[in-house]
Amino acid sequence: MAETMAAEKVLIVYSSKTGNTRKVAEGICEGFRAAGHVVRIAPVEENPAPEAGETVFVGFWADKGSGDKKARKYLKGLKGLKAGLFGTLGAYPDSQHAQDTAEKMKALAAANNVCLGCFLCQGKIDPKLTEMFKKLPKIHPHSMNEERQKRHEEAAKHPNEADLAAAVEACTTMLAGRERA
Repeated sequence: MAETMAAEKVLIVYSSKTGNTRKVAEGICEGFRAAGHVVRIAPVEENPAPEAGETVFVGFWADKGSGDKKARKYLKGLKGLKAGLFGTLGAYPDSQHAQDTAEKMKALAAANNVCLGCFLCQGKIDPKLTEMFKKLPKIHPHSMNEERQKRHEEAAKHPNEADLAAAVEACTTMLAGRERA
């Protein structure tokens, strides 16, 4: 990331249930500020209005194959902007589930804006959800099995410093307009 680019005005809005997406948002904010950008950051509940010339990054947590309801509602309200996306999920970020989630959110962003791209990383799974999966009958498609248990254990290690660095790099690429998909 040695190349220089003009300082941009950026608004980072995030929805976070367990703190994963907030952590990624804060990492992206720090990275952008270190690069000299003017950054505002806010939870989605504050419903911040973008200022003139700002690029908006919307953070979400994956819920039922899409972004969570609060992030989707905020994103639907954006019009005529450059919008980048980032999110966290319990699944592996290179899984089909992650790809499908990213595609749904990019389509939502692109409906009324220029979608710059989407970054996803794994995040800790809500312990209540893990316990619920453990109580499901073995024939249920989401019941806890050995593979699912390993994924939950791996997810508990994220987002980590490598994830935060990857998020900053991906969002910096989006901000520079080098990635549109």
